[in-house]
Amino acid sequence: MATPAESRSWFPALALGVSLLKCLFINAYHSTDFEVHRNWLAITHSLPVSKWYQEDTSEWTLDYPPLFAWFEYGLSQVARHFDSDMLQVGNLNYASPATVLFQRLSVIFADLVFIYAVKECCSTVRQETSDKELLGRPRFILAVLLLWNFGLLIVDHIHFQYNGFLYGFLLLSVARHLQSRHLEGALLFSIVLNLKHINLYVAPAYGIYLLRCYCFTQDNTNGSLRWKSFSPLRVLALGAIVVSVTALSFGPFIAMGQLQQVLSRLFPFKRGLCHAYWAPNFWALYNIVDKALSIIGVRLELLDVDSVPKASMTCGLVQEFQHSVLPSVSPAFTLLCTLLSILKAILMAVLPLSILAVESREDAGIFLVLATTGHYSLFPLLFTPAEFPLKVLLMLLFTLFSFAALKNLYGEEGSLLHRLESFYLLGLVDVGLLCEMVFPLSPWQSTLPFAPLLVTSVYCALGVSYSFIRLYISIMTQKATEKPKRQ
Repeated sequence: MATPAESRSWFPALALGVSLLKCLFINAYHSTDFEVHRNWLAITHSLPVSKWYQEDTSEWTLDYPPLFAWFEYGLSQVARHFDSDMLQVGNLNYASPATVLFQRLSVIFADLVFIYAVKECCSTVRQETSDKELLGRPRFILAVLLLWNFGLLIVDHIHFQYNGFLYGFLLLSVARHLQSRHLEGALLFSIVLNLKHINLYVAPAYGIYLLRCYCFTQDNTNGSLRWKSFSPLRVLALGAIVVSVTALSFGPFIAMGQLQQVLSRLFPFKRGLCHAYWAPNFWALYNIVDKALSIIGVRLELLDVDSVPKASMTCGLVQEFQHSVLPSVSPAFTLLCTLLSILKAILMAVLPLSILAVESREDAGIFLVLATTGHYSLFPLLFTPAEFPLKVLLMLLFTLFSFAALKNLYGEEGSLLHRLESFYLLGLVDVGLLCEMVFPLSPWQSTLPFAPLLVTSVYCALGVSYSFIRLYISIMTQKATEKPKRQ
């Protein structure tokens, strides 16, 4: 029988393998996010701190929290040894071979945080027998689902972003909480919150979790939580951590009287929630309903044809538009909608679903639907012909592994998916054929160039929304006598 050390020898091989794969993408297509981060390198390197959130030579102004700006500053100290011209604010769209090499390598090396976090997360899942084949071991499956995640591979290492680095802190925070190291977990979450403010949507979940598991203690008699076991000192300790990290991040800008300027960059609420580029979420469904109602209204002569915007929602540009029938999402309403959406986010994003997938059969089924649909929704990000076979192959390999590994983990008794779920996922094949092969050859390509984006977004929005609803129902209907899900 293999020793514990031998049974974990596969992890370095997995991590090294995926790192080498990322190196093959260095010369692949990259999006405007490449120029965004090059510009941020230039801003933080060439300008004093007081100008960071005021500089607007480029349209890609600095709009991440200050802690991420300092991360860019640190990268710029290395970047100058590759090509100092990339650090000139006026060199818009500069992409020399040395610049491309540096920025690609910076993402790969930053992913070391993610790799370490995955290792720690794997150590928290249930124990496994060392004589079982790898495809049936929860820790191996989880490592592959995270390290070889299709979405991170194409978004970070082709499209270009630093999500792996950011998710590394988030996953490491989750791992520390599962290890009952709550102060470390709170510190790590405070750091990631000050690296990218989109993590605010899970902050309420973190707060509730820490109150329940750290600030209260359970009664040994019946396991209930009682107010008399509440610890104010622990609340103060958590508060001190959050305040200290936030003060370190925003402190210099508060001292310079620039807090309002920084916040205006981080939260541009005047843009509203709906933009012409559709993500596969509720707003895609909201937009398509409005579009359908406007067409019906014109046909029934209930609306003036001149008052209906002409394909404004499908122009593919990141801009605002007004709805024709349904209420438009105004700037004042944006904050309220965001806060309300947090209530849903608490139920769907307490922990990364991939961790739950190797712990619960029910969650494994939800993961398969959400991961498959969500990953396919990323296809429009890679629209150049050269990347088409690559994105298809990578997603196919990841999806086949996910289905095979989770099926093997939970045995052969019954499918992880319901029949309608399987039917829906098979529909992605038809959507792919329609959008990637049929439509480009059709006469509608010139008149409706962004119709494939519309179809992909709306179809995937159905699957993503369904997954969240199923997860919510799964949590709410869980019986008290059953083993609870991970907190």
